[in-house]
Amino acid sequence: MPSCTALIVAAGRGSRFGGSLPKQYALLEGEPVLRRTIAALRAAAGIDKVQVVIGGGDEGHYAEATAGLDLPPPVKGGATRQHSVLNGLEALAVDPPDIVAIHDAARPFVRAEDIAACLSSVSEPGIDGAVLGVPLADTLKRVEAGAIVQTVPRAQLWRAQTPQVFRYPALLAVHRSVASLGKQESTAMTDDAAVAEHAGLRVVMVPGHEDNRKITTMEDLRAQGAMETRTAFGFDVHGFGPGNAVTLGGVAIAHSQTLAGHSDADVALHALTDAVLGTIGAGDIGQHFPPSDPQWRGASSDRFLRHAIELLKEAGGRLVHLDLTLVCQAPRIGPHREAMVESIARIAGVARGRVSVKATTTEGLGFTGRGEGIAAQAVATVELPRR
Repeated sequence: MPSCTALIVAAGRGSRFGGSLPKQYALLEGEPVLRRTIAALRAAAGIDKVQVVIGGGDEGHYAEATAGLDLPPPVKGGATRQHSVLNGLEALAVDPPDIVAIHDAARPFVRAEDIAACLSSVSEPGIDGAVLGVPLADTLKRVEAGAIVQTVPRAQLWRAQTPQVFRYPALLAVHRSVASLGKQESTAMTDDAAVAEHAGLRVVMVPGHEDNRKITTMEDLRAQGAMETRTAFGFDVHGFGPGNAVTLGGVAIAHSQTLAGHSDADVALHALTDAVLGTIGAGDIGQHFPPSDPQWRGASSDRFLRHAIELLKEAGGRLVHLDLTLVCQAPRIGPHREAMVESIARIAGVARGRVSVKATTTEGLGFTGRGEGIAAQAVATVELPRR
């Protein structure tokens, strides 16, 4: 399969947006727009890497918006969009991908399946690029001095969106060529498809969706409705057996016994896995990793949670929060709470602030009170595209 890097252009100032921040760093339902856009690209099958191009002076905003995402250092943009894209393309030349997907930072609602359709189209023989777009539905009027002077036929007219996907070597070459043109001629090319057209490349249009809109004004932030929030519950129990440590949330904790189970018996990660699977209606952990299958004997449970997160991403969703409660008399959870938060956040690919770990006892009642095992309850909160 050809390699693909998503190049997110986040160097613009967004003069029509207003507000104290460039629109890519404004909050959309409590999260920076750029972070939502990165999550949308990462959720698409076929995207191997994400590289962001930012404006000069935005380093602090970028670091705050992308904290914990494990991205390569951002590339500094230029005075024009074309210059910013070229800078990003040049940065990729050290380890060039086969395909590059150029995407606007202010389009956080793009669907994973639409990105996949673009990637599929550009892989066809004779196709140099593929652009996501929607056909025009409104009647177009040409206006001069406030008066309508012409009705413009809308047949065969489309509104171009992003991503715009191209074979990397070809797009780099044409951007280098355009960079040598006069300023007026080059700035007239308002997107990468126009740059490709100028060089005679064959670019096809791929039908997208209206909800892949570009945030332009503050009102656009308030009008979003493409995503819905879901929550699901997970529960797991493991009894104690002979041993000297237990694994909880991916953290080894010294103890007079161990937890018995087919895998490493990490009751915390098992409950979290079931909670995430529940948000997408994907069954439970036993269906994906049956205890009867010897390949999972002694397996590290981080593989289970990562699998559930990948399924969520394939569904176009993103993880919002994980909440875990451990029920046991011993070992004491408090001294290990922060290490567990760090471990779970790393496994799930989210910031630490999106993971909560709590513990309680049953005051000596029941099997946990008698010290026979540990129970875990988990709640996962996610966002998914409305269907």
